Amino acid sequence: MSSNNRRKNTIIGVLGSLSTRTLSALSCIIVILDQVTKYLVRTRIPLHENVTVFPYFLDFTHVHNTGAAFGFLNSADIPYKPFLMTFIALVALIAIGIFAITTTSQQPLSRFGLAFIFGGATGNLIDRVSIGYVIDFVDVYWGTWHFWAFNVADSAITVGAGFLILETFTMNRHVSTTN
Repeated sequence: MSSNNRRKNTIIGVLGSLSTRTLSALSCIIVILDQVTKYLVRTRIPLHENVTVFPYFLDFTHVHNTGAAFGFLNSADIPYKPFLMTFIALVALIAIGIFAITTTSQQPLSRFGLAFIFGGATGNLIDRVSIGYVIDFVDVYWGTWHFWAFNVADSAITVGAGFLILETFTMNRHVSTTN
């Protein structure tokens, strides 16, 4: 076995050995980090103002996202939009929780990824329930091109999705090649 395969199997083994309690703690840490950063933005950066972190690349800009991920539907005028977006987020969070409960230690990357996704989704749901929108503030740009503003929760969801995708690429590691 090559050293890369041993290292990969060691990392997957460590992730597979994480308890449900540890994964739940990871989700809670993500929620706390998300809510603390949003509080700091809300109390220190006026709406639509920005603080340059790395010139010509990264600003913290206080924006409100009333839509879905990456501002999708942000400008849409839909009746009962805050209620609808909160309901959709809650249903998605329940589905993620059910999926997480059904994963096993044989799916370590999925379990780890779902902990990130659950923490991120919970952080954004807290915003929707408490203030009716999600606070986004990370503004990555190059010249006049700007990526959608996002937050810690969105980052956790993206990282978690990456782990789920990695799991699909490693799924055959337990499949027998004999008949």
